[in-house]
Amino acid sequence: MIERKFVQMNKDEFTLKEFVRKELGKGKISSIGIERTPVGEKILVRTSKPGLIIGRRGEKIINLTSTLKREFKMDNPHIEIQEIDNPDLDAWAVADEIALALERFGPIRFKMTAYKMLERIKRAGALGAEIRLGGKLPGERAKSWRFSYGLLKKTGDPAKVVDRARIAAQTIPGSVGIKVEIMPPNAYIVDKLEIKDFKIVSGEAVQAAQQAQAQQTTETGKESGEKPPKRKKSIKKKTKSKEKNQIKTLEEEKRKRGEESKEK
Repeated sequence: MIERKFVQMNKDEFTLKEFVRKELGKGKISSIGIERTPVGEKILVRTSKPGLIIGRRGEKIINLTSTLKREFKMDNPHIEIQEIDNPDLDAWAVADEIALALERFGPIRFKMTAYKMLERIKRAGALGAEIRLGGKLPGERAKSWRFSYGLLKKTGDPAKVVDRARIAAQTIPGSVGIKVEIMPPNAYIVDKLEIKDFKIVSGEAVQAAQQAQAQQTTETGKESGEKPPKRKKSIKKKTKSKEKNQIKTLEEEKRKRGEESKEK
């Protein structure tokens, strides 16, 4: 069936990635990608230390291609090395380095290792990060430890931008699971608010600025020879006097009508 074929292909890819990671060593590889082309298989290795992976005159790459031909029966495997710009913002590189430190120095200094990596991620400019360690740390009973800072989206569309990695470190007490999540600095967040710089100005300063502006306008008017605009006379007084006159005339008419009715 077609479904079984795809499942088998994914299994083969996983075993191939694990083999390449094991051959090149921990603390060097970020991620491994496989592309199948008509010419042959293209294996893309992203790393922060390309010199250590390539080796002297490309010896390691030549040996790896020969082993891939022999073990995985590949016709023409082509290995391409890509350097990471900032390894502290790559989740796989950080997780690989933590695993290497735990295997080399033991799980006793796990807190110092985790906090040191968090500080490096913070300096690199990440918006947030989380490191989870699970295993026999530091006693015989298994326990999980969480180290985090900043903003880290867990659900929704912004969570797709988060770089995630999971890896296991083989220590003397037992295997330790490592999970790293990093929010990159260029991540688009919908509910992000930017507060612009503003100055608090007192009322006296505002009045002084208004007076200076008025004085400047008068000076410019004098220089140009234009007369300042005349003030409009208040219309309120005229309207009040008209209303009073109308009331007086109405009262006089009423009084005359009353006198005429009495005479009749």
